Amino acid sequence: MEGRKGTIFTVFSTAYAVGKTLIAINIAAELAHQGRKVCLVDLDLQFGDLCYYLKLSPKLTIADAQRAMKNNPNDVSVVEYLTTWKKGNVQFEVLANPRLMEEAYNMEVDVIRNLVQQLQLEFDYVIIDTTSTFSALNLAMMDLSTIINFVGIVDFIPTIKNMKRGSDTLKELGYDDSKIRYILNRSNAKTRIDVQDVESILGKHFDYVLPNDFQAAQNSVRNGIPLVIDARHTSLAKELASIVEVYDQSDGGKKPEKEENQGGWLSRLFS
Repeated sequence: MEGRKGTIFTVFSTAYAVGKTLIAINIAAELAHQGRKVCLVDLDLQFGDLCYYLKLSPKLTIADAQRAMKNNPNDVSVVEYLTTWKKGNVQFEVLANPRLMEEAYNMEVDVIRNLVQQLQLEFDYVIIDTTSTFSALNLAMMDLSTIINFVGIVDFIPTIKNMKRGSDTLKELGYDDSKIRYILNRSNAKTRIDVQDVESILGKHFDYVLPNDFQAAQNSVRNGIPLVIDARHTSLAKELASIVEVYDQSDGGKKPEKEENQGGWLSRLFS
């Protein structure tokens, strides 16, 4: 496809319940707040929550777009299958996940890739919420992505183990480290695990550290309004907004170099 191509942010994790969807929503909302043309895509095809979080009732979904593309492959515009979220002067579009499990099972990677590439030509930014697996679909989206936002939490050791495996797998798959942003969510939740230990295990420093604010997050989901729009004064909203602010297309999104720390007892468990 020819023409201007928008930036793709993929939000990914190797663990469940780490806040991927909330982060994806707020990245989209912050970019829209800055006046960018944004589309948010729910590629958790079976259990996606974007529309639930945003209190949207889409008439059409990505499954409808796939059916149309199969019937008329050269005459389908993906923008016809989007649902608008709007509050005040801020709005962005959402490509919803399928309504039915059967539809989710029958989605095809090549079709979804084509639809996302269409969105690239229509929007400044395309934000993709994914499942927590190295599936063919997720890898196809990572290949297209400008930035992969890799999300983790430090609640207990198995989660850290999955995070380490995920980080290593991204490296083994050949993704340039400058393409990956490491996000620690719920950083000050009650745990005896030290963040520096986790960084030592990963061999990476977290690019963004999001504070634990369960009440603000819960209110956001209950009201269907992203934190960066309705609760910008909170520490969590400010840190979520920083994910957008520090990204600079002029330098290709290159991350500053940081010294590696040696870690403590936990890092030795993984050595």
